[in-house]
Amino acid sequence: MKGICPNCEKETELEVIRATEVVEVRGEPIEVDAEFFKCTECGTDFENTRGPDALVLAYREYRRRHDMLQPEQIRDWRKQYGLTQNELSKILGWGGVTLSRYENGALHSEAHEKILRLAMEPHNLRKLIEEAPDALPEDKRERLLGELHAADEEACSFERLFEERFGQYAPDEFSGFRRLDWRKLFNAIIYFCSEGQPKTKLNKLLFYADFKHFKEYSVSITGARYVHLQYGPVPDDYDYYFAELSREQYLAVEEEIIGAYTSFKCVARTEPDLRAFEQTERHVLEEVFKHFREFGSVKIMEFSHEETAYAATTEGERISYLYAKDLRI
Repeated sequence: MKGICPNCEKETELEVIRATEVVEVRGEPIEVDAEFFKCTECGTDFENTRGPDALVLAYREYRRRHDMLQPEQIRDWRKQYGLTQNELSKILGWGGVTLSRYENGALHSEAHEKILRLAMEPHNLRKLIEEAPDALPEDKRERLLGELHAADEEACSFERLFEERFGQYAPDEFSGFRRLDWRKLFNAIIYFCSEGQPKTKLNKLLFYADFKHFKEYSVSITGARYVHLQYGPVPDDYDYYFAELSREQYLAVEEEIIGAYTSFKCVARTEPDLRAFEQTERHVLEEVFKHFREFGSVKIMEFSHEETAYAATTEGERISYLYAKDLRI
């Protein structure tokens, strides 16, 4: 390929070199795939300034390993509430450039990670806004406080359910390196059920959404764990999720009789809150929904049986997200 060599100071033929580089982040060695150019005339190596450098890639991998927020997660959450960087910095009590640096890839501290995680809970964000009366214009402040109060009220019963019944398991390869996020799981179910879905197909759509996002971004959407059952991969404890959503009247589970068989169809009674998802997550949900739109329960079940994630596991066994690399979509 042609390009400008900084040593020759002219356009020359460049060779793309790919190599593994070890970058130390907070005392932890991290291998990343680096890419740089080599001038075929003078032999000089130099960085590919169009792609991410090794440090950026190492920071991303470090955050993934330690379940820390990625820059786009922080940015998407801020934009979800229509906040500017300056406004959110005032709410959090941070300096003006701190948040900007984090959103642009700088590695944040463990203390700031905890603050961000806590602030992402509607109840906590509401308290922070109340305690910083000058951080926002009055009309914006009142609107946000109203939205957060409503979200907090809605969250209470579900938060108790998930903490009491499902616990807080640590992020690992069986959860897609994410803690179980009931808001994302709840809204993913509602999203897929907007047109009504047989329960068998719904379970597969959730599986494909989580595993496809892991395949592309190294983290799941919902943090749900999946198990190998007769009709394909399903979320662990899925019957509890559907029962609770039905009890809260967010979901209707309707019985359908087809010939000699009885099936159950899940129909959403409300609209999903797509603000719960990051941009990459919304994109994957849309892709999965579109890809399987014409699939019936039997077809998607048979399709899922061909996945390595299913073929390499046995009845009742939890499925590692590491199988996502072989996903067929």
